[in-house]
Amino acid sequence: MRVLVILATLLLFSSCENLLFEPDMASIDVYENFDYLWNEVDRKYSYFELKQVDWNEVKVRYRSMLFGDMTDDSLFNVLKAMLLELRDDHTNLVSPFNVAIYNVELQGEPNFFSRTILEHYLNNDIYYTGPFVHGFLNNQKVGYIRYSSFMNPVAKADLDFVLSRYANTDGLILDLRQNGGGSVFIVPKILARFVEQKTTACYFKTRNGAWHNDFGPQEPFYITPHGGIRYQKPVTVLIDRGSYSATTLFAQATKALPNMVLVGDSTGGGGGLPNGGQLPNGWTYRFSVGQMVDLQGNINSEEGVPSDIPAQFDWNDLTRDEIIDRAIAEIMGKKSE
Repeated sequence: MRVLVILATLLLFSSCENLLFEPDMASIDVYENFDYLWNEVDRKYSYFELKQVDWNEVKVRYRSMLFGDMTDDSLFNVLKAMLLELRDDHTNLVSPFNVAIYNVELQGEPNFFSRTILEHYLNNDIYYTGPFVHGFLNNQKVGYIRYSSFMNPVAKADLDFVLSRYANTDGLILDLRQNGGGSVFIVPKILARFVEQKTTACYFKTRNGAWHNDFGPQEPFYITPHGGIRYQKPVTVLIDRGSYSATTLFAQATKALPNMVLVGDSTGGGGGLPNGGQLPNGWTYRFSVGQMVDLQGNINSEEGVPSDIPAQFDWNDLTRDEIIDRAIAEIMGKKSE
């Protein structure tokens, strides 16, 4: 399946900081590198229309900043500024001395403070199981599970233990705030514990032609029930603008699952499938070459999946986490229905 090939390539380029080369820069023309990168983006980037980016105008504006004997650092800064026009945190340029990053989490208010949770909610009843930090809340009626990054592997035994520990709760809180993403293959692995039948969560399609709106067929992304321990009571998933990439996929997938609800701010986006390559001078790059499509045919997840229940952290009182409180209220409200 083409999508799986692209997703596998994503894993390779998520560690692109290690793919650094040192060619003879004196023999490489700055215009050659600029044109190579601009053309690659022009032929393959997937969100020109959604982002309303005039890529031809961008070329004229930034190519005029080049000159023959400019330093590596100056060239990098021009290429970085050009890529930032895409407003896409899946877009990176990597050199031996710098990495271009969009930092999408800065586009929203901060909504997570770990000390508030550890000190005023979990107290000393904290478990660390694999990548999960978890404990009981609300007089042991609610389970709280923090998963900070989809870069952290999830073992079957970890999920078995955590879900067994909270089997008798009225609901779970899965905290994915400030989870910047990682391996998309972990998304269905976790969600498989919260479904009872094979479910289509969304679709993916990839850029496949010269025109900016040329795409291949949509391919479904499924969630298949795990054969062992599962949890079917209410689950609230906490998100914010720092929830990106694989976390946006996770958030989008919850829309297809009736027992899950999103609480907090919109995710940061990152619905695109990134892929990349190498410039003539050896620097590496990546950008989105595919799109996530929701069940209604929309691609807006690239700019963020909205929460079902909006909530904001109040930084004036660090003894409370209003987003957790709202999630608890949602779970207990479901019980009383």
